[in-house]
Amino acid sequence: MLDPYTAQASMTTANTKEKIDGLREIISATETAMLTTRSAEGHLHSRAMAPVSSQEDKDLKFVFFANNVSPKFDEIKYDCNANVSFMNPSTTAWASIAGKAKIINDRDTIKKYWSTGISAYFGDLRDGVHKGDASDPRVSVIEVVPDEIRYWYPTKGKVMRAVEVGIDTLTGQVTSPGELRNLTHKEIHGRN
Repeated sequence: MLDPYTAQASMTTANTKEKIDGLREIISATETAMLTTRSAEGHLHSRAMAPVSSQEDKDLKFVFFANNVSPKFDEIKYDCNANVSFMNPSTTAWASIAGKAKIINDRDTIKKYWSTGISAYFGDLRDGVHKGDASDPRVSVIEVVPDEIRYWYPTKGKVMRAVEVGIDTLTGQVTSPGELRNLTHKEIHGRN
């Protein structure tokens, strides 16, 4: 076994609900996600995005507002495979969501997620059409529906992780101050 850290950290007993709860904990502690898409030239482009949610949402999906004239829309049209990632620097917990991105221009969906602070990202162009509100034709929603989710969940506090790493370094042991958890397509979409 040439990767004992991954093998040890992957030995989790968390059930599907516990895995989803752990993921939601990471997401709620992180205000910004990185959305990665692929260009027609094959380049991967990541950018910081602020996820939005609605009380009506029960499924695991990741929703963002964006200006539909930005390059990310051409990239999503070229290749709908996308990645959304989160990182909590205070706990070092992270999540990587692999899924399919889709563009939604439906005004009811836009209004469902809209909040007034979003208008600052669009601005009022003072032409009577591009007002930076929910009716602005530049406003679209990007929704990423996950196929697979992988994340690292710390099982020990920061001090105990440092102590464990120090001890394991001195003794030649493999440290595992957290769990690598996977949510499969079936766990994501097959739950009630």
